[in-house]
Amino acid sequence: MKAAVVCANEDVRYMDYEEPVPGPGEVKVRVMASGICGSDIPRVLNHGVHFYPIVLGHEFSGYVTEVGEGVTKVKAGDHVTCAPLKPCMKCDDCQNGNFSLCKHYSFIGSREQGSNADYVVIPEQNAIVFDPSIPYEEAAMFEPATVAIHGLYQNDYQGGQYVAILGGGTVGMFTMQWAKIFGSKKVVVFDISEARLELAKRLGADEVINTTEEDFMEKAMAVTGGKGYGYVFETAGQVPTMQMAFKLAANKAHVCFIGTPHETLSFTQDLWEQMNRKEFKLTGSWMSYSAPFPGKEWDLTAHYLATGQLKVDPEFIYKKMPMSQAQEAFQMFKTPGLVKGKLMLVNED
Repeated sequence: MKAAVVCANEDVRYMDYEEPVPGPGEVKVRVMASGICGSDIPRVLNHGVHFYPIVLGHEFSGYVTEVGEGVTKVKAGDHVTCAPLKPCMKCDDCQNGNFSLCKHYSFIGSREQGSNADYVVIPEQNAIVFDPSIPYEEAAMFEPATVAIHGLYQNDYQGGQYVAILGGGTVGMFTMQWAKIFGSKKVVVFDISEARLELAKRLGADEVINTTEEDFMEKAMAVTGGKGYGYVFETAGQVPTMQMAFKLAANKAHVCFIGTPHETLSFTQDLWEQMNRKEFKLTGSWMSYSAPFPGKEWDLTAHYLATGQLKVDPEFIYKKMPMSQAQEAFQMFKTPGLVKGKLMLVNED
């Protein structure tokens, strides 16, 4: 088969590669769309892979062409995406259903061969069947949608309250939609980009607030009658928004950090004290799995994408490029700010 193989740092070659064969309990997938994840970029551009050569790619969709011995969940012809985590299933975390916290895991597309190829083989339990009405490019975005809903579960989300979404990226947009699907009183999206705020409104945000405006906090609190937000989801992983979460939280609120910070995070004594005085609960969220594996996050994403209640906006996808141009695709990330959204590598059937 053909595959986009990472042979060395910044060296992705579209070349002949051994075609995988499904073993017992495995399925072979013809890859139709494979998104470049933010975690893939340093793997290619900064010596970040576990070994060379390797085929990356873990956000993908396609259809099953062959099943191995003992497979009963899926059949040839099924449209599938993939839950890429392969937990050990033996450690205490796995035994308690906390698969995201497994320290002995493997991962399709980083620790073993992935989807930037004609075909990929995955375990049957990692294959998520989706309705054929969902386009392959949209189905390749299951993972960020599942990351978003996992954050809701981590934050003990219940409907009927004001919800603040800090960050209007893809995960933020999915988090906003999930909050509405499960019955929010009003969802407000915060961002510095007017384009992202317009996208949020198009996808159903009740209010949007640009945090570059001097009086944004007054506007934000006015929405809630001065009480603050019962649920706060930080999805940007930025220091200002993480600090902002403490200010926006209502008394007895639930605050969840889905975003991952990439620089030192600090709080003033007064700001940190708000957690004490408001008695809000702060939690983190990591990946998107629950028991039984891979979890309701994946089942619900398949359901609500099929009904149309959960939407993948065209703006989520920056550009579609042939798999053969994977090298050119990764080079685009060397220009800061050029790629706005998901860059999708596609195969022609």
